[in-house]
Amino acid sequence: MADDLDSTVDEVRAFNRLYTRLIGVLDYPGQLRTPYTLSEARILYELAHRERAHVSALREDLGLTAAHVSRTLTRFEEQGLITRERNARDARYQQVSLTAEGRAAAAELDRKSRESVGRLLAGLGRPELRRLREALATARGVFSGEPDRVRVRGPEPGDLGWIVQRHGAVYGREYGFNAEFEALVARIVGDFGLDDPAHERTWIAELGGRPVGSVMCVRDEAPETARLRLLLVEPEARGLGIGDRLVRACVDFAREAGYRELVLWTNDILAAARRIYRRAGFELVAEKRHHSYGVDLVGQDWRLTLRET
Repeated sequence: MADDLDSTVDEVRAFNRLYTRLIGVLDYPGQLRTPYTLSEARILYELAHRERAHVSALREDLGLTAAHVSRTLTRFEEQGLITRERNARDARYQQVSLTAEGRAAAAELDRKSRESVGRLLAGLGRPELRRLREALATARGVFSGEPDRVRVRGPEPGDLGWIVQRHGAVYGREYGFNAEFEALVARIVGDFGLDDPAHERTWIAELGGRPVGSVMCVRDEAPETARLRLLLVEPEARGLGIGDRLVRACVDFAREAGYRELVLWTNDILAAARRIYRRAGFELVAEKRHHSYGVDLVGQDWRLTLRET
């Protein structure tokens, strides 16, 4: 046991030395030509991915001291990057939101960071990239406590057909939907823009090496709007947080792609999915009764604001 621990310590330290050199941590912020320190950049990133953040939650999530977070937020406020206000329900808690200038700064920082990592990975082939993703997922699972057998990835040959087939089978069995629903899913999948990865994306969740979930982010008809579609988690894979991970991937992508808002349409009988959407920050904006797929339903429109106009 002691030998295993010592060997693992050495491996982790060796990897840390290699990776910090590769991404230029010792030269940060010069590496990205940014005025922010590493911890300031991390706080900006977290604020950009939350519509409003409680200061206490932000501090706990990042593992920073209250004094450090307070000093940083004060600097951000002086620079016009954030606004602060007391929680309407409990004045003891302070909420922070990025201003338009703050979101622009966070977006520029994120762009530079992505470009830096992209340059690092540019020389790797598809097999090496897959090995790297699998290794990182394993490491993340070990340290976060998430099941290391769950992986969220892009679509591979056969996955789009799987999405159609499983939606038809699962919704037919659980909600009594007829073949009209499977035909609708087939049209959505057929319209998916594989040639536009900058604005449309599909994710597949794997459990034990086989697909168990899906979600899509596609362009909506409304300007600057993306639409979340075809969220599915197989019954035997529920309860592992897979739905939350898929929706989070969709939200993060839509924000990074520059969309102003993310919308979705669902039905009130999908209680588990609605809880996932609410946890992700979506708000119910409209309801309408309809008869579709052979059953009576109440359709719902949900919306998540990604950036202020």
